[in-house]
Amino acid sequence: MAVKALKRRIVLAGAFVLTMPGVAFAQQVRDTLPEILSHAAVGDAPYLPDFSYAGYGYGLKAIPAVNAVIDVGDYGAIPDDGRDDSKAIKAALAAAHEMDGPVRVQFGAGRYVLTEILWIERNGIVLAGMGSGQGGTQLYMPRPLDQADDGGALDELREYLAQYDKRQRDEDINLDTLFSEWSWSGGFIWTRYPGGRHATYLESYDRPIETVATIRSGTRGTREVRLGDPGSLAAGDVVQIHWHNRAGEDGPLITELYGDSDLEIGDRHWTLPDRPLVRQATRIESIEGDRATIADPLLHDIDSDLPAYFARWDHLSEVGIQDLAMVFPENPYFGHHNEAGYNGIYFTGVHDGWISNVRIVNADSGILTDDLANVTIADVVTTGDHKAHYGVHMGNVHNVLVTGNEVRNPTEHTFSFNTQSTRSVYHRSTGWEQPTLDQHAGANHQNLYDALTVHVRPRPDESDGRATYDLFKAGGAGYWQPGHGRYNTVWNLDVEVESGAQPGEPVIITENSGGPEARIVGLHGNRPLILEYDPAPYVEATGQRLAAASSLYDWQLSQR
Repeated sequence: MAVKALKRRIVLAGAFVLTMPGVAFAQQVRDTLPEILSHAAVGDAPYLPDFSYAGYGYGLKAIPAVNAVIDVGDYGAIPDDGRDDSKAIKAALAAAHEMDGPVRVQFGAGRYVLTEILWIERNGIVLAGMGSGQGGTQLYMPRPLDQADDGGALDELREYLAQYDKRQRDEDINLDTLFSEWSWSGGFIWTRYPGGRHATYLESYDRPIETVATIRSGTRGTREVRLGDPGSLAAGDVVQIHWHNRAGEDGPLITELYGDSDLEIGDRHWTLPDRPLVRQATRIESIEGDRATIADPLLHDIDSDLPAYFARWDHLSEVGIQDLAMVFPENPYFGHHNEAGYNGIYFTGVHDGWISNVRIVNADSGILTDDLANVTIADVVTTGDHKAHYGVHMGNVHNVLVTGNEVRNPTEHTFSFNTQSTRSVYHRSTGWEQPTLDQHAGANHQNLYDALTVHVRPRPDESDGRATYDLFKAGGAGYWQPGHGRYNTVWNLDVEVESGAQPGEPVIITENSGGPEARIVGLHGNRPLILEYDPAPYVEATGQRLAAASSLYDWQLSQR
């Protein structure tokens, strides 16, 4: 398959904005629903996933209060004494693991010194401080993770990097080294199911998948499936739906993901047929005869061409981290994929969990995620002069909501949908320091950038001098291309140009590694914008700030 060379260019401002003096920065405001919403009821609008199921409790439940408390001070963790608190904090956490029911491990105000990993490995544990701001709780990590013991947790990744000689080469800084295992994995606070494998690399580590029940049929966007063999499936179970591509390069699941486009598809989509290409974690709401109702709409059809089944999923639930700051010392930037491991949180293997009101300073990555579903990450601020690989990252996750994320530090990938991320949402968040919307390949699809604001400084294009900003600059391995699958959506995005373009001067916004059938609705800013996105997306409400349905997530949630 060959990549289309044709660039798609869309002027995102009305002609009067480009030509009339004095109104060049004026934003048009649209106070009626975009057609993609208003026509949906009669069935003639382009398909748009229902993103409102993202977040804790499928978007409907508030984050709970946990009243049972273990105080870290009772185990010898004393703030502001300058001594290492790791052993005392781990003792308090170990006591929490021995308790029954939900428990909050509570920190006091002040600075605690942490040099070891804090593992959370059971349901219902919450780490909580006294707030993330001045006078609150601060965890200070003076050393990176490459000087901590992970107990072999990343050994599979280390073997993978060495076996396949995954290297970062950068002549400008004389760098030629194996990727760091800490580049996209690990954190000083680390959740995992005991014995779980939340990220997969080497086939030799693959385990048999336990089928809980077979599925005969189901329709994309609905919540009812017909069962084949119901097996041991029961209401209340939290399981995964697995779709495999066992039909090779031209299999029906490839078409389902990428449509009829002639984009080049990376071979990872068919070289590991025994691993699911798409996974959807969900809860069984009810079973009546051969019909089961699930908690969130199907990502894809299920039929003889697109077979799927319910699989066991080992995970934690009701796990939270809240109301604290994680601070690293000022540290040098060693280059992309060469991070030392100044990572805050690695949230893996959780269904119905949360991270809220957390400030992270000088991190290599603030929050990394894998193997999650229905997690809310709210009001996280990342800051500092150190360039991070990620701010808040979405890995192989489903229905994750990141809301109120303020990224004030420089990042390689600011708002990132990574390998196999599905129907997840960055919501009402802001990137301040040359941010990117990173659609990181790996069959990520049906994800949403919703009501974001990005502050950018475009530069002259080398070929024609036009003010240009690579907002959609993305990573991702060639064997996992293209950049995304169908129905990734950008909704009501505000592009605030801080310098690099005169008033009224058009700014080029580029996407050079995208995917098919994206939806771009309500892209606007303080300069006229020209979008170059290949292949061509569905585009509507160009140059208009959306007043009705200013947030797609909020609007869809209100319709349920």
